[in-house]
Amino acid sequence: MRPSPTLPDYAAACASFSWRDARTWLPAMPGGGINIAHAALDRHLDTPTAEQTAIRFLPRDGAAVDISYRELAERANRFANLLASLGLEPGDGVYCLAHRTPDLYAAALGTLKLGGVFTPLFSAFGPEPIRSRVEIGTPVVIVTTERLYRRKLAGWLHRMPSVKQVLLIGEVAEAPPGTLAVEPALAAQSPDYPTRSMEPEAPALLHFTSGTTGRPKGALHVHEAVVAHHITGYYALDLHPGDIYWCTADPGWVTGTSYGIIAPFTNGVTLVVDEEEFDAERWYRILEEQRVAVWYTAPTAIRMLMKVGPELARRHDLSSLRFLASVGEPLNPEAVHWGRATLGLPFHDNWWQTETGGIMIANFASMPIKPGSMGRPVPGIEAGVARRTDSGIELIEDPDETGELVLKAPWPSMFRGYLHEEARYRQCFAGAWYLTGDLARRDAEGYFWFIGRADDVIKSAGHLIGPFEVESVLMEHPAVAEAGVIGIPDEIAGETVKAFVSLKPGHAPDEALRREILGLARQRLGPAVAPRQVEFRERLPSTRSGKIMRRLLRARELGLPEGDTSTLEGGFE
Repeated sequence: MRPSPTLPDYAAACASFSWRDARTWLPAMPGGGINIAHAALDRHLDTPTAEQTAIRFLPRDGAAVDISYRELAERANRFANLLASLGLEPGDGVYCLAHRTPDLYAAALGTLKLGGVFTPLFSAFGPEPIRSRVEIGTPVVIVTTERLYRRKLAGWLHRMPSVKQVLLIGEVAEAPPGTLAVEPALAAQSPDYPTRSMEPEAPALLHFTSGTTGRPKGALHVHEAVVAHHITGYYALDLHPGDIYWCTADPGWVTGTSYGIIAPFTNGVTLVVDEEEFDAERWYRILEEQRVAVWYTAPTAIRMLMKVGPELARRHDLSSLRFLASVGEPLNPEAVHWGRATLGLPFHDNWWQTETGGIMIANFASMPIKPGSMGRPVPGIEAGVARRTDSGIELIEDPDETGELVLKAPWPSMFRGYLHEEARYRQCFAGAWYLTGDLARRDAEGYFWFIGRADDVIKSAGHLIGPFEVESVLMEHPAVAEAGVIGIPDEIAGETVKAFVSLKPGHAPDEALRREILGLARQRLGPAVAPRQVEFRERLPSTRSGKIMRRLLRARELGLPEGDTSTLEGGFE
C-alpha cells in the first residue's frame, strides 16, 4: 500500500509552519546542541531503523553490498577517531575528492561527527579547479583515492601549507610519500565516538559555486542546515521512512550532499549508491531490481533516457516507483510529459541554489504539476519577484511579470557567508531579502517559472561553470590573446561550453592549434568543465575597461537581440 503524500494540505501547512517548531522534528543533543551526523545517524541507533539498510552500494562489477545504519555509524565513528588521532579539531576543513563509494559517506559523516567542516569536490575536475578551491578553503586534510591523488594532486599539493595530511580511501597499491592508506588505519580505531554537540551556527559544510568573474565562491553552511534538509526531503521529495531512494547526483556537488547524504538518512530511507556512471540499461535495471520508490535525477539524464526511446523502459518493471523529481537546471515540459507517458509518473521539478542549501520551491506530490514550472515555495519559505531599485528592491505583486527571484531570510540552510568575501556576501541581500540572481515570474496560482540567469553562469549537465575560470586557463596558452566563454544550447546537457579566442600575432588559426587549445583545457579543467568548441575571432567584443562582453558573444551566436552596445571597445568581427 502506497503512503499518502507528505503534504496533503499545502495551504494549511504553510499557514501553521514555523522553523522554530520544525527544529523539534529532530531531537536535540544533550545540552541543546545539534550535529548533522547525529540527526542523520545517531538518533536512529535506539530504534528499529538501526538495523535497516542505510546504503545499498552497487559496485561497477559484483553483487550489491548492504550497509545498515548501525554499520554506517560505526564506520563514521572510526573515521572521526582517525581524524582526532591526526590532531584535527572542530572547525578544521576536510576536503573529499572521491567517487561514489561507501568510504566517501563514512568520511563525510565522520568529519561532521568531529565538528570538522566538510567540503565535497567533483571527481571529474581537473587539477586547476581543485587547486583554486584548496587555496581558498585551506583544508587541513584531503580525502581522496590513490589514482586521483597521482593524477590530479601530486604535482602541486606540496605547495599548499594548510594541508597536513592526505588520506587515501579504497584500494591502495602503494601509498605515495606524505599520504596514509585509510583502510588499515581505520581498523585500529574504535567503532565508538561521542558525536560532538555543536552550536546551531557552527560551520559544517563548505560548498563551492562558480561566478562569472573572479575565483569560485565558497558558500559556508552551518549545522542547523540539517533542519531544512530534513524538512525539504520530507515535503519536496516525499520521503517516507523505509523508502528505497536513489539520488543520482554526484556527492561532489551540493545536491549530492544535501539530498544524496543528509536528507535521506535523517528521513530514515535506504539510499541506493551506484558506483558506475550513466548507462540507460543499467539505470532501468537498478530501478527495477532495487525496487526504487523515490528517484531524484537531473534533466540531462532524463533527456538522455528520452533519446534512447521508450522501448527500453517498457522492458522493465518500474511499478515500485512512486515519486520522480528533477534537479540541477530547469526541466523542459516535454520531459514531464515523457515521464508520465513512459514511466507512468511525471517528473516533479524543483528549484534551489548552492547558497540556499536546500530546496526552496517545488512541485509537490499532492498538487497538480504545471509542466515547465518550478512549483510553489516550501512551507517556511517566502518567495517573491522583485525589481532592483537605487534604494534596494521593489516587490512585484502583479502575476506573470518578470523580475528577480528573491527569498525572505533567514531559513536554516541559508548560507552564512562567502569564505573570505564578506562584501560579496552582503551584496546578495537587500534588507531581509536574498537576491538569487535568477529571473522568474509568478503566476496567479502562486507557481513560479524560471526565466534565466541574471549573469553568465553556464549550466552544463547540471554543473555550474564559471566562464572566468575557463577563460583563465585558455589564456595560459602562449598563442591566446583573449578568450570569451559562453554556454550554448545542447539537446542532452542543456548547455555546453563554447570558447571564442583571439590570437597573438604570428599564430595561425588552424585546426592543429584548435586541438592544442582544447587539449590544454581538458587537461587543466577536466572534460566536464572544458569547452567543447573553440572558435577563432580576430577581436572579441569588450567594454572600455577590457571586460569581454559575453552577452554579445551569446547574442551573435544564438541570433538574439544585442541590446545596448555603447560601452563596446572594438566590436565583434
